Amino acid sequence: MMTLRKLEAGALALVTGASSGIGAALAEQLVGKGCRVIAAARRADRLGALARRLGPLCRPVALDVNDDASVGSLIERLPAEWRDIDILVNNAAHDIGGKVPFGEGRVGDWLAIIETNVAGMLRVTGALLPTILAQGGGQIVNIGSVSGVSAVPNEAAYIASKHAVNGFSKALRLDYLGRIRVIEILPGIVRTGFAEARWRGDAAKAAAYYDSFPVCLTPEDIAGCVVFALAQPANVTIAELLVLPSE
Repeated sequence: MMTLRKLEAGALALVTGASSGIGAALAEQLVGKGCRVIAAARRADRLGALARRLGPLCRPVALDVNDDASVGSLIERLPAEWRDIDILVNNAAHDIGGKVPFGEGRVGDWLAIIETNVAGMLRVTGALLPTILAQGGGQIVNIGSVSGVSAVPNEAAYIASKHAVNGFSKALRLDYLGRIRVIEILPGIVRTGFAEARWRGDAAKAAAYYDSFPVCLTPEDIAGCVVFALAQPANVTIAELLVLPSE
């Protein structure tokens, strides 16, 4: 059976996409459990504000999951005492340019979605696997989506990306069974800055989109699900956790 450090015992987690939304909420909840958290994202100003709010258990680091050099230098850019990472949360994702029929969108936008949501996840996971294995056991959480197991109109590229997350999580779990616990969280609609980014800063359109749903999940809801899955004993794997609004 794999050996997993308890969240309360100083486990070290790296969370991508940690500057806002689910990533920031998860960083806060993990720090609340006594974990050390490396909050990784492109927006250094927001990371700095998050780290100041959360205190010494949170360390910000600039990371572009689409850039080989940024990901490849990640470990060496951390102090020695912040390199023993045993939890990775792949959270960085976007749908910029989405919510239109495939043929009416820009191919560049579709490829950018795949680059971040799929290639970025693979890039970071590949870079951190040796470190996680060196700890004698660890956990990888991939933030998927209900879109990874179903489909709706006007989201072809995003749905393709999240189906890839789902397939990767299943296969990675088999590759490292008994050594790394692989968890996938699949949220439904979550009210974050995701929709505003999708529509390139159109806050009114994003608000109207979220308001069209009877209930939206919150970043804190999803962060709580991640913490729950990470806290399970070593003989339990929450392989896929589908999280939907109650209405």
